[in-house]
Amino acid sequence: MTSVLVVDDDPQILKTLRITLHARGYEVTTATRGRQALSLAAATTPDIILLDLGLPDLDGSDVIHALRGWTATPIVVLSGRSTSEDKVAALDAGADDYVTKPFRVDELLARLRAVARRAPTPPPVVTLGNYQIDLTTRRVTLDPTGTGGAEATRDVRLTPTEWHILDALLRNPGKLITYRRLLPAVGGPSPKEQSHYLREYIGRLRRKLEPDPTQPRHLITEPGMGYRFRP
Repeated sequence: MTSVLVVDDDPQILKTLRITLHARGYEVTTATRGRQALSLAAATTPDIILLDLGLPDLDGSDVIHALRGWTATPIVVLSGRSTSEDKVAALDAGADDYVTKPFRVDELLARLRAVARRAPTPPPVVTLGNYQIDLTTRRVTLDPTGTGGAEATRDVRLTPTEWHILDALLRNPGKLITYRRLLPAVGGPSPKEQSHYLREYIGRLRRKLEPDPTQPRHLITEPGMGYRFRP
């Protein structure tokens, strides 16, 4: 079953889309704010994101930028903004398609089917030392002996926010992932406090996944800029 995260602050549109998509066999999750959408995208890993641009807390283009920092999930914009400038800005930010309101249901469903066909294949399992990290099933397993025996492995539990950060880094090996691209999922009332929270989450990931958290080999800090995954 294809899962869709619908993001819109209009309750009537959310209700209509939930009923319509459920009837067509989609699994539907809804959000009314940008930060909520980012958290749900990290926690539920939807197959498609259907996104309004006019959200109460974040502009939809900022949500797209934040999502593209860590996921290639298809994004279809569903917005009342109909100017070519708005469409170009959303597509340049990383949206895959743009549908204006009011919309025809059959056209929207066709757009969803089209982006689903173009969706990238899931990444392979990432090996990090004695850890196997499956970003598709969201499972981390540790084999302390390195022998691969099932009796020797154990699962490592990560929180949704830890998954969000780790996913963004592992999908971009060797690339700098800036604070700005990671912060929206971390939360906090101010950028300064958000940076503090981000350092805390990176520290937790290192304690869980690095052989020596005080001398990280894989989750590397780039001072003043962000973090980098070194395979």
